[in-house]
Amino acid sequence: MADFSTHYMGLRLKNPIIVASSTLVQNLPGVIEAENAGAGAVVLRSLFEELIRENIRDQQSPLYSGHPEEYDFIISELNLQYGPKNYLELIQKAKAQTNIPIIASINCTTPKWWLNYAKQIEIAGADALELNLSLMPTDPGKSSLDIEEEFLSVIRAARQNIAIPIAVKIGPYFTSLSRFANQICGTGVKALVLFNRFYQFDIDLENYEISGANWYSSPNEMSLSLRWIALLYQRVNCDLCATTGIHDIKGVIKQILAGATALEIASTIYINGFTVIQKLLTELDNWMQKNQYKSINDFKGKLSLSRTDDPEIYERLQYIKALTNVEKK
Repeated sequence: MADFSTHYMGLRLKNPIIVASSTLVQNLPGVIEAENAGAGAVVLRSLFEELIRENIRDQQSPLYSGHPEEYDFIISELNLQYGPKNYLELIQKAKAQTNIPIIASINCTTPKWWLNYAKQIEIAGADALELNLSLMPTDPGKSSLDIEEEFLSVIRAARQNIAIPIAVKIGPYFTSLSRFANQICGTGVKALVLFNRFYQFDIDLENYEISGANWYSSPNEMSLSLRWIALLYQRVNCDLCATTGIHDIKGVIKQILAGATALEIASTIYINGFTVIQKLLTELDNWMQKNQYKSINDFKGKLSLSRTDDPEIYERLQYIKALTNVEKK
């Protein structure tokens, strides 16, 4: 059997397939099922900053006088007492009853509300923390540099407060993604997760309401992360993890060839069940043996930009082909 092991954020994974943050792993039975199915690691369901804020405000102290500093202190204390309790218990139980890395997740927009959570998560025993920075840049008054600095302030605050490895999960909406990726990795972050799948927007014509759509990803959504993993591999000082649209063995192999150290999946598990993980591993073993690869590292990044003498293939040439229908002879 081929060697699937990989090192992600300094953690040794028995294979590169990670169950992404989702309701699949929001409780201990889900985490245990993920391990039994063969997952290399799990990212626990995210704590959302907005829900934390709302929940804590509902528990506002009757002694609150309206002074902002006093309010911040009370909120901070309530955060530690009530907010993360169940999440911390899940981390502790998952660490005690499984043998795979347990990665906590915080979905956040500012450093103010959740830094105490990050510290408590570390104390609870999480192997790493994934910051899910799902800021949609919609404010016309903010420049690209303003938005990037908001992201970086959150990342720096986390890095200064905890010692466990940090991964940052971002969306693709940046003016210069290569530059920003280098800035993120320069803060001491150990991995970039590409890309965050934003809430899918739709409009309900019957009820004149905003509604969700396309809850699960599809394989045709993978090309964006595939391109950027190939472009960034060995050009940033951190690991790259692929997510969104990885549904079958072709997606797994393509992302590793592009340069992914690990892959996060969820939609294909919702659709096919946890047994899809073992199916992917069996098919990966068959493919590696057929192509005489003994380990993941034998082919990781083989089709990345850093391994080619023709960078236009990754940048403009394929775009020209698509528009003119010209094929290389």
